[in-house]
Amino acid sequence: MSLFLGTITNKLDKKGRVSIPAPYRSLMARLGVEELILRPYHLDPCVEGWPQSAFEQYSADAQPADPFEDPQDDLLLTLFSQAESIRPDSEGRVVLSEALIAYANLSESVAFAGLGKKFQIWEPNTLKERQTAAMKARQEKQRAREALQTALGIDGRRAGRDEA
Repeated sequence: MSLFLGTITNKLDKKGRVSIPAPYRSLMARLGVEELILRPYHLDPCVEGWPQSAFEQYSADAQPADPFEDPQDDLLLTLFSQAESIRPDSEGRVVLSEALIAYANLSESVAFAGLGKKFQIWEPNTLKERQTAAMKARQEKQRAREALQTALGIDGRRAGRDEA
């Protein structure tokens, strides 16, 4: 499988070094990833980690056809201006900049959360709160969908198969 999965907690030392979790390093080795792009995530207080090639592919879609198009500048600013290219050392450690550490409010313990093609680095308690909120929002959305289907007389099991 070629996805960053799971939540793994590691220590952040006083120099800002943290080990990329072994399953993530293994995946990176299988994919031939030598460099990571780390950036403050613009929606939550955490650090996003992308294999460089995946970030390049993702960000290519953000590049406007017209480079002078103002609305794109905000997106480009959030994607690129605070991003850092980092190469893990021989032990699989990276050094997080003071800016990234401060943005995500990281201290001695950090949690890596797999998100498929990327991962995030969180303060562990903040991640737990965010996971709980995400699960609750997902459940509320599902309940709303089911209520709408009931109100419209749609068989939810059949509708789910039709959507797949």
